[in-house]
Amino acid sequence: MSSVPAPPVAPPPAPAVARLSEGARIVNTFIAPSKTFTDLRRSAAWWGPWILISVVSIAFLFTVGKQIGFEQVSKNQIEHSKRAEQFDKLPADQQEKQLQISVKIFQGFAFGSPVLILFFTLISTVVLWATFKVGFSAETSFGQAYAIGMYAGLPGIIGAILGMISMFAGMSPEGFDINNPVGTNLAYYLDPETTGKFVRGMASSLDVLIIWTIVLIGIGFASTSKVKRSTAIMVVAGWYLVYKLVSSGLATLG
Repeated sequence: MSSVPAPPVAPPPAPAVARLSEGARIVNTFIAPSKTFTDLRRSAAWWGPWILISVVSIAFLFTVGKQIGFEQVSKNQIEHSKRAEQFDKLPADQQEKQLQISVKIFQGFAFGSPVLILFFTLISTVVLWATFKVGFSAETSFGQAYAIGMYAGLPGIIGAILGMISMFAGMSPEGFDINNPVGTNLAYYLDPETTGKFVRGMASSLDVLIIWTIVLIGIGFASTSKVKRSTAIMVVAGWYLVYKLVSSGLATLG
């Protein structure tokens, strides 16, 4: 009597990939970034980090207004610019008028920071997404690239929190630089009176938080496409270097 062949055994189903909540994505950005960026293939939502960064940004600027004062911030900016000598020659009423205009500009930035975050993230996303799409045939969609930029910006909240702590701890208002409020980069420790603006601008690129962000963006594009992680990080770092060379060069003109 012939034996009946056993029916083929079906392979076990692949384990379902756990979906991450917005909170889990934010936490994993700091401790397991690949999980966050891989989850962007499922959903490219970016509202979580945007809200968090916006809240911390507003809190930072509010602290600047209370502990330093936007008028003092304006004075500090003028003092280290080529306009300092010209400003000192103005009558007192003209000086006060210029300072008040600067104060209103700073206040506008404070209240408009959530919109500015959206705008600047959009600019960087366009450049990076086009580079990866055209140069490396990356599979990353524009929505995913925008979300990568948002999540990669999360380390910046550490700098804002450190800045607020420094201000509440008694930082000298006269020595406060709103463009570089925390000592996470080399430029913070250089004397603005003896160091050229170009050198300080380039030195500011050696920033722990910025390097962290660059690495995160590279991991993000590698996680959503077939681009190698090392290649992706180098591309992002290259574009940032170009940006710093241009912005530092322009700073010498002001």
